[in-house]
This record gives sequence, C-alpha cells and structure tokens, in this order.
Amino acid sequence: MDRDGPVAVGAKLHSGITDGLPIAKFVETMRQMRRIAPVLLVALIAATTAAGQTPKPRRCTAGVELRTNTSKLAYAAIVKGNQAVVYRRPGRIPFATFGNTNENGYPTVLGIVDAVIGSDCAAHWYRVQLPMRPNGTEGYVRAADLHMGSVTTRVQVDLSAHRLTLYRGDRPILTTTVAVGAPATPTPVGRFYVNQRLRTVDPNGPYGPYAIGVSAFSNVLTGWAQGGPIGIHGTNEPWAIGHSVSNGCIRVDNRVIPRLFALTPAGTPVIISP
Repeated sequence: MDRDGPVAVGAKLHSGITDGLPIAKFVETMRQMRRIAPVLLVALIAATTAAGQTPKPRRCTAGVELRTNTSKLAYAAIVKGNQAVVYRRPGRIPFATFGNTNENGYPTVLGIVDAVIGSDCAAHWYRVQLPMRPNGTEGYVRAADLHMGSVTTRVQVDLSAHRLTLYRGDRPILTTTVAVGAPATPTPVGRFYVNQRLRTVDPNGPYGPYAIGVSAFSNVLTGWAQGGPIGIHGTNEPWAIGHSVSNGCIRVDNRVIPRLFALTPAGTPVIISP
C-alpha cells in the first residue's frame, strides 16, 4: 500500500479544527445560513403553479417528500443537540445514531436529499445522505434535530479523465488534473458530499496541507482506520497527478489544494463518475 490511504487517519490530522474556527463558531455560521423551511418549501410549492395562474392558498398533504436540491443549490445540516437518530422511514425502525461531532472533532454533517412536509407546509423530516457504509446509505432525521445550511458549490470528478472541476452554481471556477484510485483500490463512484475539512499536521506529508473529507468509503480497504473514508487532499508525490495510483483518495497538486479547500464548504455535493 502507498502512503495515501483513505483520509482521517489518526494523528495525521488535527482534531477539532474546522477551517481554523472553533466548533461553536461553525455551528453559529450554519444557523445563520438556514433557509429551507418553511420558506424554501413555500417557494417550491409556488413554483409548481403555472405562469399566469392565480396562486392557490397554501395547502399541503402531510407526508409528501419535496426535492430540495438543484444543480445550483444544495442543502446540508449539522446535528443540533447531542445526537440525531436516523430512521428507515419517518418515525419507524431507527438504525443509526450520530453525535454532534465525528471522530475528528468536526461537526457531524449530513447531506439533505429531500424534505418530508406536514399539513402546515413545513418540513417535519429530512431524508439525508449518511457518512457511513455502505456508500449511498440514506435515512430520515427529524427536522427539529438539525441545523440547516445551503451551498452553491459542487465538485465533479471524472475518474477516466483524471479531472476535478469545482462549480459555483452552473459556472466552473476551478479545474485541475488529479490522481485517483488504482485498479486494485478504485475510487468509489456515486453522489456524495463534503463532510469535513481538515488542516493536516504536516503540509509536506502524504496528505499535503489540506484534506477535504468526502462521505464515501473505499469498497476495498474496509480494515483501514475509521472505516476507510475517502478524501480529496494534497500530496507529496506530484508525479502521481494524472495517474490512477492512489488507495482510493483523490490527490490534488499542493499548489492547487489551498484554493480548492478555501472554495469548498462542508455540505458541497461531490459527484464522482467513471
């Protein structure tokens, strides 16, 4: 195995660092960003009214799921209290519990898929993406247990082209060549999100100066620390850029990773395609 490996390996990363801000400040920032319910839901309902028609009074059917994300805007959340319980269906069959911080001391971030509304047109539950195995696991969390936030960024990774593109809205603002997983340890494909952003202890080490954690796990290296999470990070092996050589992580040139890190907030969707 090379020194890359999935991100978040023990002492390689600072614990409790959130972009240089204390966790309390991070939580307050997420609170200030909340937009989704009921304002977003009312906007979504209004958008379904045909142009020129008289708007109808707000009237909602309890239990309806409304998609929240678009190509230009996505939503994420952090756990409000000490923990959030995840259910298979709203209020039925709990199967996971997340505290308000993860193993690295970073606030637990969940990607929002859609909102389950009540008859009052407010969100009562959110269907969320989870940073756990197997990749793509989703569940339902009570809206009251989450602080909402929005992002306008999106990361697109094309594995065959060894290319990463960061979008703001529909506009690409950064494109760079990257190293990706080797054939024996491939980078997983799918739709994920940024769940933590970490400054490394050694900027000249195998992870470079910054690591962006992704809610994906290696499908091969199941015995790695913290379950083998995948990340986007710098590298001390610049020759690897443009090749399929990593243990699943996406390596970025150290001259580029600081800008990518600065422009990619937690909650940013990460779409990895073959």
